[in-house]
Amino acid sequence: MNIKLRLIVMNFLQFAVWGAYLTSMGGFLSSIGIGSNIGWFYSIQGVVSIFMPAIIGIIADRWVEAQRLMAICHAIAAAAMGYVGYIAMNGGVTFADIFPFYTLSVAFYMPTLALSNSVSYNALEIAHLDTITAFPPIRVFGTVGFIVSMWIVDLVGVQHSYEQFFVSAGWEVLLVAYALTLPHCTIKKDASHKDLIDAFGLRAFKLFKEGRIATFFIFSMLLGVCLQITNGYANTFISSFEADEAFKGSFFVEHANILISLSQLSETFCILLIPFFMKHFGIKRVMLIAMFAWVLRYGFFAIGYPVMPGIIWLTLSMIVYGVAFDFFNISGSLFIDNYTDSSIRSSAQGLFFLFTNGLGASLGMIVAQAVVNYATENVNGLTVGDWPWIWMVFSAYALTLCVLFTILFKFDDKVESKTQQ
Repeated sequence: MNIKLRLIVMNFLQFAVWGAYLTSMGGFLSSIGIGSNIGWFYSIQGVVSIFMPAIIGIIADRWVEAQRLMAICHAIAAAAMGYVGYIAMNGGVTFADIFPFYTLSVAFYMPTLALSNSVSYNALEIAHLDTITAFPPIRVFGTVGFIVSMWIVDLVGVQHSYEQFFVSAGWEVLLVAYALTLPHCTIKKDASHKDLIDAFGLRAFKLFKEGRIATFFIFSMLLGVCLQITNGYANTFISSFEADEAFKGSFFVEHANILISLSQLSETFCILLIPFFMKHFGIKRVMLIAMFAWVLRYGFFAIGYPVMPGIIWLTLSMIVYGVAFDFFNISGSLFIDNYTDSSIRSSAQGLFFLFTNGLGASLGMIVAQAVVNYATENVNGLTVGDWPWIWMVFSAYALTLCVLFTILFKFDDKVESKTQQ
């Protein structure tokens, strides 16, 4: 089989695992009466992302080939996720029953995001292909896998059921077997010289001596607060309209995942827009566009509802998600790449991930959980309450970041032009 096609299959499976539950788990937790703990389930992904990728990365560098280690990680994650489904299947489940095993699963899944990239780069290099041009079209099929998995969970009627965890575990079992067939990755002979400080990207903390870089990292964490909120609560919010007779049984109330999947489609297309926007507007303006897109993402949720004409606002919210998510993550990564010394560039990228998807996303879900719990209650398995107020709180937060970033992030024309060259 052509190596590109083999990597496409791997990326499809890698993200299908995640798509099976990431956007629908909140609805399931609400349906069994533990919706008040949704924030913990999503924040733990950020917590384990702080240290597990680095630990697994050291093992892959020194002792175990990356494709084999990826299979091992997915095997552990699949077993734990399958056990979550098994416990939930028996009914009467509590937060304490499933959270430890869910945590174990995501702790071993999150490092595979980096491992799958390493496996892809290695395979492309063996095939003498340019990774810069060959990998992005392959990676797009990861998003396709995520969307397909979302649709399967939705269309077979398990988006509010424990069975979504079995779907996720099933994808992982397939990936375990498939990963072992991929080209072997070599263990780096000089990896033993890499200490824990390097592995965790701690040397990059010296960047905080420069005010502009320090300000960027702080805002990265503050914007990271926004990253997982709609993953955790969008399905719960849309499904809550089932409690209102005016919306009960409408298509998008019954199939919230299909509506939410437009966000992932938007993300795919918005990646293609970034070169144009970076060239014509520069990094700071692109990051501001991303921040304002979060304002719109939440604001449209606040005024939308799942039938005409309100569905237009929800659809627009899904469309702007691609701008909100991609524009900051990718432009931020480019900023780090262009304006840090090459000796700590990889560490700086790791620090950017830690501040956004680690600290920021974890903090965001804990705060979001408090806001949602304050304004809602569980009624017959649905989380109902003042959702417009909730979304406006998040929108106001993003707008505040826009204003403060404009004022505090000093980025003169000379520096900006360097990015545009």
